[in-house]
Amino acid sequence: MDHVIAGAWAGAQAREAGSLEGWQQGGKWFSYGGHAIFSRMAGQGEPLVLLHGFPTASWDWSRIWPMLVQQHSVLALDMLGFGFSDKPTGYHYSIEDQADLVQGWLEGLGLGTVHLFAHDYGCSVVQELLARDQEDRLHFRIGSVCFLNGALFPEVHNPLFIQRVLRSPLGGLISRGLTRRTFEYNFRRLFGTQNPPDRQDLEDFWHLLTYNNGRGILHHLIQFMEERRCHRNRWVGALQLARLPMRLISGTADPVSGVAMARRYRELIRDADMVSLRNVGHYPHFESPWDVFTGYRDFRKQLAGG
Repeated sequence: MDHVIAGAWAGAQAREAGSLEGWQQGGKWFSYGGHAIFSRMAGQGEPLVLLHGFPTASWDWSRIWPMLVQQHSVLALDMLGFGFSDKPTGYHYSIEDQADLVQGWLEGLGLGTVHLFAHDYGCSVVQELLARDQEDRLHFRIGSVCFLNGALFPEVHNPLFIQRVLRSPLGGLISRGLTRRTFEYNFRRLFGTQNPPDRQDLEDFWHLLTYNNGRGILHHLIQFMEERRCHRNRWVGALQLARLPMRLISGTADPVSGVAMARRYRELIRDADMVSLRNVGHYPHFESPWDVFTGYRDFRKQLAGG
């Protein structure tokens, strides 16, 4: 019964997050290399930075946002090429450049200690930031890291066929010709059976994808899959060398970064801290926000307790 009550409360909190239009209106833009970057900030407490996945945006966090802002000063942004941020054509998109963006943003805000919560593409950005932290290249301290489903270990990543095609020489044609029907078919496959996206969810995600000619650059953005392979030793090494609290919250029904990724995490990370969510897919924070929130809340309670 407690779980049912909690789930109902979480649903009410998620509805309070409002519409996608409201999400956009509640944000602010800042400049990175002459490009406009969308961001949101709310709450009080230690800074908690949310980093989204591919090919979506900070809106992914909207259902868990009302819960997190009650306990933390929460910051999120749409990385360059995503969501409501600029999507320049002919730009060399890379994880390292996105890490430059996030690092510059946080250092510009003058933050001391930050906690990072990342999903998918954002996990790779965090791995690069961890490597820089270990090289004393950051002017802020990373207090803790929590990962949601992402390709932390490229050798067990299982991309969808559409993702493989986007990486191919035909990627530009596939990207520009992507239809809503094709997008929805592939996007649905990423979700578990517990809470698949409804029509409005799909409308919102499609709007974010196509906003400001987003279809025209998907084949450039997805080259991060090759970056993961090239930087595998650096980024996996950053996880293994990390001496700060880390947790992985994994939706086990994820077909691309689910059970195999979680198993690999347990194999390679010392004293691996993991939470598994059954029947939850690639977007745990959107599919099962209450379970993700409690998993994160308990992680931070353990941290506070030493």
